[in-house]
Amino acid sequence: MPQPSSLRPDATAELTALLEQRILVLDGAMGTAIQRDRPDEAGYRGERFADWPTDVQGNNDLLSLTAPAIISGIHREYLEAGADLIETNTFNATRISLADYGMSELAYEINLASARLARAECDAMTARTPDRPRYVAGALGPTSRTASISPDVNDPGARNVGYDELVEAYLEQANGLVDGGADVLLIETIFDTLNAKAAVFALETLFEERGRRWPVMVSGTITDASGRTLSGQVTQAFWHSIRHVAPLLVGLNCALGAKDMRPYIAEIARIADTFV
Repeated sequence: MPQPSSLRPDATAELTALLEQRILVLDGAMGTAIQRDRPDEAGYRGERFADWPTDVQGNNDLLSLTAPAIISGIHREYLEAGADLIETNTFNATRISLADYGMSELAYEINLASARLARAECDAMTARTPDRPRYVAGALGPTSRTASISPDVNDPGARNVGYDELVEAYLEQANGLVDGGADVLLIETIFDTLNAKAAVFALETLFEERGRRWPVMVSGTITDASGRTLSGQVTQAFWHSIRHVAPLLVGLNCALGAKDMRPYIAEIARIADTFV
């Protein structure tokens, strides 16, 4: 069993020292790796959800409960390939996104289980190479909704999610991740910075309730050649919107591909007073 989060030391100083020495490698995509193994509907359901009333194929986060060997195997492959940090299989594991499958009530359990899987693989690899410790990044995805953009072209003021609802969902997710042993909390693939700000507020609430902090990573996403997020912010504006969380590092995800992303990474490296 992984060490309870309350006993795990704050990884901020350790990661900072490592980042000052060398580039650390984050793992790659989880979803495409899962598709390689191609679980069918029954594979996603497992025994526990065999009679679930809705289709669940595509609910990748559920596999942490129903097919943990697939998820652990993917983590292991990334670690063996040289990854220093492993993201949990929790990209859509908020009650908001899980509502698409009628599984909102499983949010905490899925995050707890996913973090434990990543923790076990990281600990096993660290035991093999104690001079190179591995770390679990608890992933908080963007959710399937946006707080800034109307879902109805005829009603610009309409919203399908509110700020308080996002905060509550992110706080529940973060509690599961740290209870499962996450070293770092990663707010990732942010296309709407208001969603990210809700996640930041949820993490600050978590830190206050737990009486300690975890290092935070923030990863935005550029959606087209204009160099803006979906909600319209350029890279510089995105950084200034989230810098108050004092993240361990900030970055941008793969989005347009390495060649086209380079100038935006250069821009965030120029303006951010943190690791990138």
